[in-house]
Amino acid sequence: MKNFHLPLPEQTYSRLRAEAERTQVPATALAREAIDLWLRNQLRNARYQAIAAYAEEMAGSDLDLDPVLESAGIEHLVKTGKESR
Repeated sequence: MKNFHLPLPEQTYSRLRAEAERTQVPATALAREAIDLWLRNQLRNARYQAIAAYAEEMAGSDLDLDPVLESAGIEHLVKTGKESR
């Protein structure tokens, strides 16, 4: 494990300390968890953006979805009632 000095604004520090006291969890553990969650979300968003950019670039090309497969996918979503994001 590596140490990292992170100055926080007073309000953020106070809220972190209050949450640590409320939950009886060390403030460092809460901060570590919050940073880890944020980094995972950033990675997920970057992956989503890369896939979306690729799909947009490949739209209409030979690498686009097969029309039959696309139709089957839409039909499945309609039958199962699942909404897109």
